[in-house]
Amino acid sequence: MTGSDSPTPLRLRALRLVALLLLSTGAAVAAGAVDPLVQRVIEQIEAGQFAVAGRDITDVLARDGIDEATRRELLFQRERMRRIRMDFALDAEAVKARLRHEIPDLHDAEFADWERRGLIEYRVIDGEVRYFNRAPSNLFRLSAEARARRADPKPFRDGPMEAPNAHHRAIVAAAREQGRSSVLPRRVRVTQSLTVKADAVPDGETIRAWIPYPRAIAGQQEDIRFVRSEPRTHRIASESAMQRTVHLERAARKGRPTRFSITYEVTLFGRHVAIDPARADGAPPPAELVEFIAERPPHIVFDANMRLFSRQIVGNETDLLRIARKLYAAVDRIPWAGAREYSTIPNIAAHALHVGHADCGQQTLLLMTLLRMNGIPARWQSGMVFSDGDYWNLHDWGQVWIAPWGWLPMDVTTGHMDDPDPSVAGFYLGGLDAYRIAFNDDFGRDFEPPKRHFRSDTVDSQRGEAEWDGGNLYYDQWDYDFEWTILPPAKGRQAKTR
Repeated sequence: MTGSDSPTPLRLRALRLVALLLLSTGAAVAAGAVDPLVQRVIEQIEAGQFAVAGRDITDVLARDGIDEATRRELLFQRERMRRIRMDFALDAEAVKARLRHEIPDLHDAEFADWERRGLIEYRVIDGEVRYFNRAPSNLFRLSAEARARRADPKPFRDGPMEAPNAHHRAIVAAAREQGRSSVLPRRVRVTQSLTVKADAVPDGETIRAWIPYPRAIAGQQEDIRFVRSEPRTHRIASESAMQRTVHLERAARKGRPTRFSITYEVTLFGRHVAIDPARADGAPPPAELVEFIAERPPHIVFDANMRLFSRQIVGNETDLLRIARKLYAAVDRIPWAGAREYSTIPNIAAHALHVGHADCGQQTLLLMTLLRMNGIPARWQSGMVFSDGDYWNLHDWGQVWIAPWGWLPMDVTTGHMDDPDPSVAGFYLGGLDAYRIAFNDDFGRDFEPPKRHFRSDTVDSQRGEAEWDGGNLYYDQWDYDFEWTILPPAKGRQAKTR
């Protein structure tokens, strides 16, 4: 999760990203997938022409006969501009003030140099330079030079599973001893809550909330038992829901926050598949997996820039396992940094490739795109990670299909670890720790019941969602929490499969 001081200016990266966007969405427009009016607005927003985009949206919405899909998409683009402004809320002086908490003698010249090299993320919006809210903290992730300038170089608050530890070694040892890929089950009780702030909604109005809930996945998470909810009336989405939630409703009360919560238990397993290259048979994926080697615009697109990057990594390699490992290693080398909200990014995989840093979901979508482009099935998972202490966080990862093993876990964000045991060092290509709960087996899928208004996160589902008849409730209008207890082990419990 450390980075290097990239020499590429952010403005140049931004222009490349816009060009990439135009290339990929232009093809979609030609195929009739994107309304040209919407496409023009997207281009204006990506170019930072918010005022022009806003006027065009207003003009088009005033026309007679506009179809509902176009109307809704234009309204979302208007909302997207609002969200981008929230993400890019800092001016230069505010960024410098934050950095001086870490670097008291910060010089304007070095700030300008870091900015020029793309290490301090910003956008030009209607001619005004606006900096990403997380740019100050991201700088220390991306630049060894900046880290060395910190007056008090505290370690980053990374999760305990991001470095090799006894849990990884225990999973590998148990898998070897038992001849199983799912081992060391642990029972966990979880309470996840969503609390809408007081007076975010008028008194008496009904607030609708969706809180993420796990799907049963054989050998990974099993025996899910719903315990209770607040309020008591609830609707659990079906097992077939790829982004599973519990739906709750409650009336707002003046001057009081509105809290929703669910409590459940689930059995989690550590996973380790011993991937012996000698066993890889090179078999192509079966026909029923065709959707997992296909494009899925807007975030999985096989455009010219992605193909070029793939060729640079893969070269003349034809063995699917070796290709998968090469691509995994290449994406693992992209430094981690905090990301802007996913709903504001037109093509997440392209964004990860061209901005030069990425968070877990961006890295995962980039790797999925590259794998699928090379005929290797890949799919999404995401949820929550936690610990034996007080650490918990949102996290995204995925799965890759390789014969003869089938679907294998992959967590490219944790990636390769520094350990003398190759099975531990490469744990997260073929393995998973038992400190994570998956809520989603896909991205960007409808809820049960579906939201009436735009989602706060159009891609992922980890924090939850809320709305009322007057519209969506965005992240500044509510808070969320995640609490867990690891329960005593159940005697004799084993995974149902493998």
